[in-house]
Amino acid sequence: MSGQVQSSAAEFRQGAMRAAAALLGAIGLVLAGQGLWIPAKAALAQVLLERAFAQSVAEGAAVKPWPWFDTWPAARIEVPRFGRSAIALAGDSGQALAFGPGHVNGTPDAGESGTAVYAAHRDTHFAFLGEVRPGDEIRVVRRDGRAFRYAVTGTAVVRWDRSGIDPLAPGRHLVLATCWPLGALVPGPERYLVEAELIEPAARP
Repeated sequence: MSGQVQSSAAEFRQGAMRAAAALLGAIGLVLAGQGLWIPAKAALAQVLLERAFAQSVAEGAAVKPWPWFDTWPAARIEVPRFGRSAIALAGDSGQALAFGPGHVNGTPDAGESGTAVYAAHRDTHFAFLGEVRPGDEIRVVRRDGRAFRYAVTGTAVVRWDRSGIDPLAPGRHLVLATCWPLGALVPGPERYLVEAELIEPAARP
């Protein structure tokens, strides 16, 4: 009788282990699928954003990358030294920033008088900002096809509510903004700013 009980207990443990292994395997497949889907979705979004921006430039009107999106491409930001570029979206809503830099509400378009401000997450589209140095060129192509070249003049770390940015400042300025510290995993009150001044308008792309 004791042998039968021990045998049943051993079979139960083996069955439980097999079930646990199967469950862990299923969870692993789900997570792997999500891990593949998220980068694939991000890559597809960038293709659609690039297509919508090109169409905006060609047609001279805002074009949404997909019908239910609440914003549209406003500009392309390029940093030639790094070979980096990103499509910036109109506005700085959470949805916009999930897909690219956002043109901060209340600031002028690139190339216009004042300070144009574009913000993005530190771990995605503006992850390279820490490597930008004074003298680097930043090129902004607007959705109307006009392009402008800026030279980086400096960087700063500021509180989000005391940035010192004046959208109406004399001259033509550009600020790229992201969260600080650049390598942190949690939100904080500080922002990292890359400041630049207009060199000259560039030719149409």
